Amino acid sequence: MSETPFADMAETLGVEESQVLESLETLQSAGSISRVGAVFQSGRIGASSLVAMSVPEARLDEVAEIISAYVEVNHNYEREHRYNLWFVLSASSEKHLKRVLDDMQQRTGLQPLVLPMLEAYHIDLGFHLQWST
Repeated sequence: MSETPFADMAETLGVEESQVLESLETLQSAGSISRVGAVFQSGRIGASSLVAMSVPEARLDEVAEIISAYVEVNHNYEREHRYNLWFVLSASSEKHLKRVLDDMQQRTGLQPLVLPMLEAYHIDLGFHLQWST
């Protein structure tokens, strides 16, 4: 864990920290990335769950935008299934997680399907970053 992650990224890339921050801002403004942050093992800090919603096709963009606006959601994606909108919800506690789920249901009029983790699998989400000018 680092107290200066962007400076560490800059050092690894051989650039200034301001360049890293500017590049991330540019990528975020362009919609290429939505966030950069730590990923913690499930259950180690707070509470999290995979959640699915069955969203009428005509409302999919609208509901996805509502879901994406929650700081507790780090990404969502469409699937070809009756439950066509999936996302990971992370909160400081089970109580907070339930409050967010209740709020989502109230705002969208749709019932979230909470899919708690039964077995953990490790998927390496590390990406090789190469700086180009």
